[in-house]
Amino acid sequence: GVEAGIGSLEQYAELGPLHRGRSLQGGWDATDLMVHEPRGVVAVITPWNDPVAVPCGLLGAALVTGNTVVFKPSERTPHTGWRLAALLAEELPAGVVNLVLGDGRAGEPLAGHPGVHLVAHVGSTATGRAIARAAAGSGAKVLLENGGKDPLIVDAGVDAEWAAQQAAVGCFANAGQICTAVERVYVHADVAAEFTDALVAQARALVLGSGRDPDTTLGPLVDQRLRDGVHAQVRGAVEAGARALTGGEVPKGPGAFYPATVLQGCTDDMTVMQEETFGPVAPIRVVASFEEALAAASSSSYGLAAVVLTASMTHAQRAWRELPVGTVKINAVFGGAPGGAAQPQRSSGHGFGYGPELLDEMTTTKVVHLAAYDR
Repeated sequence: GVEAGIGSLEQYAELGPLHRGRSLQGGWDATDLMVHEPRGVVAVITPWNDPVAVPCGLLGAALVTGNTVVFKPSERTPHTGWRLAALLAEELPAGVVNLVLGDGRAGEPLAGHPGVHLVAHVGSTATGRAIARAAAGSGAKVLLENGGKDPLIVDAGVDAEWAAQQAAVGCFANAGQICTAVERVYVHADVAAEFTDALVAQARALVLGSGRDPDTTLGPLVDQRLRDGVHAQVRGAVEAGARALTGGEVPKGPGAFYPATVLQGCTDDMTVMQEETFGPVAPIRVVASFEEALAAASSSSYGLAAVVLTASMTHAQRAWRELPVGTVKINAVFGGAPGGAAQPQRSSGHGFGYGPELLDEMTTTKVVHLAAYDR
């Protein structure tokens, strides 16, 4: 998180001077320009699960394009947000970086304030929708990266052990608390049994514990409230006919720990297959064909990202063309070139939240026609 945040600040420090407008070829007796200008005041509202890297990207892009910023970090990570804002403010003129702390009772009036010209948000879909409603009254531009329900398709013909390793990383890394975590798995019947057994073994091998313990490979959830929501989805799936092959029980003792959980026999009408879980849960549905998997993966109201594991170039090409998401990853759950930028679709938001294109979001374009006075 910290290293990624530093990298984002350095990236936008280098990209900022290169972000320029265009000169247009009109008449020879005048100059025509398209000029990027700062939007003004940017409200940056960020989540708790990546409290350094995500704000650094939005803050860096806003600042290098000449905006001032009001930064509201998540109420679940206020001290990290305060420290980040303080470090930036030390290097900038007074009033350029401003900090607001609090939950939605602070975020909603900030998003709807008439002095705010752009609201940049990363977080849940519910919060994103509340921000959009608040900003509608002032006419501020809204840049949203909301929640996701990212599918993983495991095609016939892939190595089941390798696919299970990919799925374990996608579902269980950071205890599932990643915006682009794998949240539902569609596996072809030809490899389903071997894949499922291997994924269960991967889940059981994780060591649940404190991040201060070097032996820990699966840390806690952010708080009890999130754990209650995760467990409610798992319990609801089991009550509806799914089977917890491992995990699925709240550990005894202090903390918000939850074990890596693999659910077999899931159906798309279960909440665990429809709504964002944000926990270490791998719900599996077995499919009879790639076409069935593609259709199911495309049926969500979310559109953040998707992963496809396949040995077929035909299936790979079809997947990235047809999946209605902002990012498609083929044969790797994480990865991609650092300059890439995607636009989430459907309930997952809209606009470029990172990459060079974020500089366009942070600015407004003015057309200038400059003719000489000839009287």
